[in-house]
Amino acid sequence: MSTFAPHYGPGVHAEVGDQIVVGGPSVGKPGRDGEVVALHHPDGTPPYDVRWSDTGRTTVFFPGPDAHVRHLHETPGQPGDAGGAAR
Repeated sequence: MSTFAPHYGPGVHAEVGDQIVVGGPSVGKPGRDGEVVALHHPDGTPPYDVRWSDTGRTTVFFPGPDAHVRHLHETPGQPGDAGGAAR
């Protein structure tokens, strides 16, 4: 791996409307979540503009190892889909 490769790996992708969920900074501390409101790259790779639910502020966000993307607009048949069940 190149020393210039991003630490979050090649698999992180998001679309506008997805939710970013970040774990708490330590045990017992709450995490945070926010909505992806803009992309910086057309292929959905980081960074993202995220509007945080706890503050309402929008910031540029580079996901770390404690962050993951929840794809809230998946279509039936995609991985993670519960057989098209309502969410």
